Amino acid sequence: MREADDRRGLRRDAFCERLERAVRTYYQLVDANDVDGVVAMFAEDAVYNRPGYDPLIGRRQIERFFRDQRVIERGRHTVTEVVVSGSVVAVHGACSATLKSGRDLDLRFADFFVANASGAFQKRDTFFFAPLV
Repeated sequence: MREADDRRGLRRDAFCERLERAVRTYYQLVDANDVDGVVAMFAEDAVYNRPGYDPLIGRRQIERFFRDQRVIERGRHTVTEVVVSGSVVAVHGACSATLKSGRDLDLRFADFFVANASGAFQKRDTFFFAPLV
């Protein structure tokens, strides 16, 4: 069976590999505290939904979050699973972090990214595995 081309003219597997590399690079940039690099991965009008915050709309708000509002001082993400379907990337992983308060934190997370036609992140939704119920 021949693989179908996506609307960008790339073989689906090549496009999926490109998105997976982009997502893995994203977490490396976050862990390196490279805010400029992180923000550059988002589209100008991207939306980032994160528990406990109003939606972050556009690069300016996303940058403000990473520079001023993020409660994590430093951390290390371990990506355990990446699933790519078209322009959507689902990620499951763990993060070991030190909060700005000095408290250490280990948690699991799930992220869902939607890429635009150029491969920039148009949307990101983050979920944390935490006891609430």
